Amino acid sequence: MSPQVNMQALQRISPSATSPELIRNFCIIAHIDHGKSTLADRMLQITGVVQPRDMRAQYLDRMDIERERGITIKSQAVRMPWDTDGTPYALNMIDTPGHVDFSYEVSRSLAACEGTLLLVDAAQGIEAQTLANLYMAMENELTIIPVLNKIDLPAAQPDKYAEELANLIGCEPEDCLRVSGKTGEGVEAVLDRIITDIPAPVGDADAPARAMIFDSVYDTYRGVVTYVRLIDGALAPREKITMMSTGTTHELLEIGVSSPEPHASKGLGVGEVGYLITGVKDVRQSKVGDTVTLAGRSATQALPGYQEPKPMVFSGLFPIDGSDYPVLRDALDKLKLNDAALVYEPETSTALGFGFRCGFLGLLHLEIVRERLEREFDLDLISTAPSVIYEVTMEDKSETTVTNPSEYPTGKIKEVREPMVKATILTPSDYIGAVMELCQTKRGKLQGMDYLSSDRVEIRYRLPLAEIVFDFFDQLKSRTKGYASLDYQDDGQDAADLVKVDILLHGDTVDAFSAIVHRDNAYSYGVLMAGKLRKLIPRQQFEVPIQAAIGSRIIARETIRAIRKDVLSKCYGGDISRKRKLLEKQKEGKKRMKMVGSVEVPQEAFIAALSSDEPDPKKDAKK
Repeated sequence: MSPQVNMQALQRISPSATSPELIRNFCIIAHIDHGKSTLADRMLQITGVVQPRDMRAQYLDRMDIERERGITIKSQAVRMPWDTDGTPYALNMIDTPGHVDFSYEVSRSLAACEGTLLLVDAAQGIEAQTLANLYMAMENELTIIPVLNKIDLPAAQPDKYAEELANLIGCEPEDCLRVSGKTGEGVEAVLDRIITDIPAPVGDADAPARAMIFDSVYDTYRGVVTYVRLIDGALAPREKITMMSTGTTHELLEIGVSSPEPHASKGLGVGEVGYLITGVKDVRQSKVGDTVTLAGRSATQALPGYQEPKPMVFSGLFPIDGSDYPVLRDALDKLKLNDAALVYEPETSTALGFGFRCGFLGLLHLEIVRERLEREFDLDLISTAPSVIYEVTMEDKSETTVTNPSEYPTGKIKEVREPMVKATILTPSDYIGAVMELCQTKRGKLQGMDYLSSDRVEIRYRLPLAEIVFDFFDQLKSRTKGYASLDYQDDGQDAADLVKVDILLHGDTVDAFSAIVHRDNAYSYGVLMAGKLRKLIPRQQFEVPIQAAIGSRIIARETIRAIRKDVLSKCYGGDISRKRKLLEKQKEGKKRMKMVGSVEVPQEAFIAALSSDEPDPKKDAKK
């Protein structure tokens, strides 16, 4: 495709304001690794907004982490032109993440669209996250277009999965479009179907402007870049705009569309998706879900916004170098702008110093946020073991919310309530026994089971969140040879027999190693942690006991032997009493040292002890 054609395509999609009848807003939803980003690539190529020389695989995955891991973390909005029967249309597409931890990104994208492509891998069929995203789209009353991807694979079974998909959403198997994101087969039919099936956006062009912020990013040179979907009215450059939640007023320096690179335009009209730049550097002034309106002719009622995300997993993030604390605070502010599901508040630890207690939607979310902080802001961080929120009721009826084991109250406890989740597991029927055994060991209760087809089963369990935030997903994959998929959502709280296990080093509690666990698992946690620390903490001049305790009761103990000098080397021959005298003298010195000595835990020991990886003896042997 020549550069001239490409420029014409850009000019067609960036008029001052496109008529709402010629706009289609849609997103692509699917399970992780079902080919959303590859299908988006083909659409960008076919519509001509990306030249062949600029094209690269997963074009919309902008972050290095996304490209390395092969997953989408951030939703990306892009505008494309498409002609049907000689009429030029503007398609606003949002490519969304597929992993359960980033479902908040998906929910925001759905609120900015009128329709969605439900993408299913023709070789794997429907997965748990596909179902979750489908129900989310139905709640938003979106038009759903079923699409089977990867039909070029030798293992593809499009007829089988078309029937499965048709039964699920109540359509005919023939209605399921069959495409290959890799070869481009069937993609033009998808673009035509988007125009015929998905309704045009509806809004009042004469009303005061109202635009919904669905995403923001921080640019070092241009400040906060805000992505909006215009609901009513119109916005143009150099107008004064107001953020309705904060009441702050700014001048619009630039307004435009992403196609897929930023492309300035003369304004945005009803139903359009684009970006605003005001030059604001304060990241707190652009809040996801806020309504943008004109300062002179402002709207009276704000748009409903989005549901606040509920953090599922909490972990402490501490800089290894204490002087990096202000840098970490600024970094979290900027990342919060880009990732609205991140929640954080300052925290201090006697062992680790100043840091932040952060709330995440899951373990992958935690891992990605930590990696982004380290890469994008050049920080070295320690993260504490993940924990969930507990509600503790004392005998005197007072209640405490515990997000960190160090907040666990002392005294007579009447009841501890832990968060529960409703888990949906999709698996081939061969692995039902293995999945049920795993869920039983994690204190799960079976809620129901349905056969989606002759060889695929949907199993529903109610499980404690604390049991699945560590290694549940890894174990599920290993027991089902990678075939099972998991999705979960919040399902209230239940009372449980939970205790706090403290780790004492030389008689002093080290708060970073404490954990809240079920009473049945307390002993094994204590033995594991004490054993880990015995190997990690270097020997001292005196004997150091490592103890695991519930309250005042010791449940496990390991001892780090003292380094002993050979005091008998100068004592050659003679009576045994001379040797005993020297050994007793050394013993007294060690006892005196133990009374005043304190144990310094090296930073590497904290990192190794708090990582959930088990030490690999084979790797250690090679070292």
